[in-house]
Amino acid sequence: MHEFLHVMMLPFLACLVLVASHAYLGFHVIERQVIFVDLALAQIAVLGASVAMIAGHDLNSPQAYWTSLAFTMGGAVIFSLTRLKEERVPQEAMIGITYVVSAALLILLLSRSGEGDEHIKQALVGNILLVGKPELMRITIIYAILGLIHFLCRKPFFMISREPKAAFAQGVNVRWWDFLFYLTFGVVVTNSVRIAGVLLVFSYLVVPSVCAMFMVNGLKSRLLVGWAIGLCASVLGMAFSYYLDFPTGASVVCMLGLLLIVVAIIKRLNGLAYRTSRF
Repeated sequence: MHEFLHVMMLPFLACLVLVASHAYLGFHVIERQVIFVDLALAQIAVLGASVAMIAGHDLNSPQAYWTSLAFTMGGAVIFSLTRLKEERVPQEAMIGITYVVSAALLILLLSRSGEGDEHIKQALVGNILLVGKPELMRITIIYAILGLIHFLCRKPFFMISREPKAAFAQGVNVRWWDFLFYLTFGVVVTNSVRIAGVLLVFSYLVVPSVCAMFMVNGLKSRLLVGWAIGLCASVLGMAFSYYLDFPTGASVVCMLGLLLIVVAIIKRLNGLAYRTSRF
């Protein structure tokens, strides 16, 4: 147990930071019905880092980070501009197109690199076991600042997420607030993907929030349940990874999926029991 805590403490703390930020953002993503925005922005971030790598910079260099962040900001602009008052084309379709094109560009770029396959694998699964204290402190500070921004801007953010037509009707500058939301969201994704990979970041964003929606109503309740689900999946996934020698990120993703199945089954059984009790 002592050795387990020694090896997994920093990765576990990193997971806690990811869960705290992503479970909250997942609420907005699900309410906005833009489920794949995280995958799209993550793919754009990876594309930016790949451009820096092709230009001769190390993937962990400041140049790669800022190039990745610049690409993500471009994605934030695209997604804020595709939100219209009357949508002929669902915004999710534009997000999906952005994701596919970014993935195709990534493959084209990395086909010219001898490390292409390894880079794609790293982008997908990450390696959260390698997170160090400086990186953990950095993302904690960044996410705390972004959390403060979201707290101060919570009224327009929640209105646009929950009642976009009402926001347009009241004259709210939806595109500006969308840009600010996607910009902060993109900063989170850019930093998260560097340490956790696309799959784990997406899972932390969506699965805890979906589980919470199955179980409770109300924002505060959903946040608490989402954080609890993310915490449980992180502990179980890391124990599974450590004792059975599996990749950590993939193990946590599978545990999140397993918890979602359990929650869905419990929800179904409760629904059947309720209907039966009425007859």
